[in-house]
Amino acid sequence: MAMARFSWGNPFTSSHPAPTVQSAGSSPLPDESAARTAHRPDSGQDAVGTKVQRPGRPPINWRTNLYALFLSQLLAIVAFSLRAPFLPFFLGDLGLESTEQQAIWSGMINAFGAGTMAITAPIWGIMADRYGRKPMLLRAQFAAFITIGLMGLATEPWHLLGLRMVEGMFTGTVTAATALVATSMPRERLGFGLGLIQTAVFSGSALGPLVGGILADQAGYRATFGIASGMMLSGGLVTLFLVKENFTPQSKSARVKAGGTSWRILLMPVLLGLTLVVISVRFASSAVQPIMPLFVEELAGNLTSASSSLAGVTLGVLGVTSAISSVYFGRLGDRKGHRAILLWCLLGSGLVYLPMALSQHPWHLIALQAVFGVFAGGTIPAANAMIATVTDPQRRGAIFGLMASAAAIGGFIGPLAGAGLAASIGFRATFVFCGVVLLATVAVVLWTERHQRDREQPETVSTA
Repeated sequence: MAMARFSWGNPFTSSHPAPTVQSAGSSPLPDESAARTAHRPDSGQDAVGTKVQRPGRPPINWRTNLYALFLSQLLAIVAFSLRAPFLPFFLGDLGLESTEQQAIWSGMINAFGAGTMAITAPIWGIMADRYGRKPMLLRAQFAAFITIGLMGLATEPWHLLGLRMVEGMFTGTVTAATALVATSMPRERLGFGLGLIQTAVFSGSALGPLVGGILADQAGYRATFGIASGMMLSGGLVTLFLVKENFTPQSKSARVKAGGTSWRILLMPVLLGLTLVVISVRFASSAVQPIMPLFVEELAGNLTSASSSLAGVTLGVLGVTSAISSVYFGRLGDRKGHRAILLWCLLGSGLVYLPMALSQHPWHLIALQAVFGVFAGGTIPAANAMIATVTDPQRRGAIFGLMASAAAIGGFIGPLAGAGLAASIGFRATFVFCGVVLLATVAVVLWTERHQRDREQPETVSTA
């Protein structure tokens, strides 16, 4: 039985090697230092040292692919986030009159969509390793095109809830795009590539609420859903015609082995720590999303006629600063290592959440959201780069699928907890709780690292 040896290193010191997984009788996976001297695609080899141009297939320009995926994801995330600033108000139009009802239903809609995604994401990840990552991305985008369009026709709150659950079940564009980039980028550019995809996510998260709030105030809620559906279709067409993938299916025996070992690999301390980070970050971001428009409306006072637009600015500014910082931190991680960036940004995110509870005006909240975005922009790209570095390329689809499931768990718990706290205690309690969760995550991950470093022998984990 093959055994894997694991070592954390010091997460706050870039001179230590990255976490690695090594199977007995085989070469270790490259660490972050080796990643920067790995084979380049112009040498005839891909990110993991295998031939890019397979027999009978034209070579793929990874830069063209990356920028096409960036555009595809930008359109997709804008489409997803157009509804964020007005969803509670749309529920009011559907018959929910009280703020408490709107908060609870907004939380349920976001939560149950994430819940169905948590169930199906590992399945789509396994299918990505079996059939290719591009087909999974197309499935996600065209499914979202249908569900978002139907949301504009909803006449009851439960219509939105049901459609959001279906959307969660069949979508997951970021996971599919991340897996596609992680298996096609040169290792020395992996942080840049994953950071650029996360920039698309953050940019879309910025533009979506900004544009969605204005469209909702000017054109109406239902028309905005129609526009979002059209944008999702456009993103799917970009993927269909511009994104390329040279995919070679695994043999049946390799698929069985990969599927069986993915869960074991996920139990290693490094990936357990990263899983906790993914859950916590998604929990914190999703907990405040359903209540943010209502909190902004409370702070706005006599500006309530522009609540959707103000909520859009509040949610959008986070995406702007995150988009800028994600590229910077991605490049910095390629040079210095991703561990320290991950934990420092996580620490900063937790500290900035706390004063949000003291906001007295929408502009206070907007300013703090901008600062929070700087730190948030460094967390997920660093985590994704670390995940890609320590996992076998043949299993990355499955591993990223499991990570998407972990994120969806955070996205399921977050809106329920946030809406519940807001309805029972008040909006401000939600921000305090989210800050404490992020700070506790830093403490737990550091404790795990210290406990592992102090052990006399590296921990062994079976991978076969």
